[in-house]
Amino acid sequence: MYAEERQQAIASLVMQKGRASVTELAEAYDVTTETVRRDLAALDRAGLLRRVHGGAVPARALHLVEAGVNERDATRADHKDAIAAAAVDYVPASGASVLIDAGTTTARIAAQLPTDRDLVVVTNSVPIAARLAGVPSVRLQLLGGRVRGLTQAAVGEQALSVLDDLRVDVAFMGTNGISLRHGLSTPDSEEAAVKRAMVRAANYVVAAADSSKVGREELVSFAPLDCVDTLITDTEIDPAYRDRLVERGVEVVLA
Repeated sequence: MYAEERQQAIASLVMQKGRASVTELAEAYDVTTETVRRDLAALDRAGLLRRVHGGAVPARALHLVEAGVNERDATRADHKDAIAAAAVDYVPASGASVLIDAGTTTARIAAQLPTDRDLVVVTNSVPIAARLAGVPSVRLQLLGGRVRGLTQAAVGEQALSVLDDLRVDVAFMGTNGISLRHGLSTPDSEEAAVKRAMVRAANYVVAAADSSKVGREELVSFAPLDCVDTLITDTEIDPAYRDRLVERGVEVVLA
């Protein structure tokens, strides 16, 4: 069976069943799981289905309902821990400033911030602020505004007005999707506006996202790829897609 034929068959199977795992697809078509992941990435880019953790669902199953913090925190936790550990290498020297976006991966970065250097840390995340408020080496600035219950992130004009006046050394950004044509994206327009202002405020932008986000496109783009200096992700990223990101000028670090 040629790759195109197999991909068409996979798309039909997912549409019929409503969901299929990488493992069952590999067994059904007698190919490796890596081959299935490449097939799913190609079908996702074509809009024929949507990659999810461990498999795929029909494209028609997509909607704008976001998962809550607790649900997302438990998803791909090992990958997120590894990404956070790698991100520590991008924390600047003592006396510098860091911006940490709301998110479950970025929260892990906050938890691993080195305590051997003094840092100014700006965040719009209530959980991240609560974690860092008692750290002696951190001068914390929590952005104000309305807090979205779903993501526990401050959004709105208060946060935007403060970010307009800031310049930080490094921003660690979370994202719901990262793609070649849509850049970094998220489902909510208010959260996207704050993320966009964060990217503008940073001298260096590090996107921290597990490989399930790579190739995905959500409703609102908040940063084109040329605004992203480094993507830290896991080793399950499609190698071909990684190469295309590198060609676009993004340093891709595998954790």
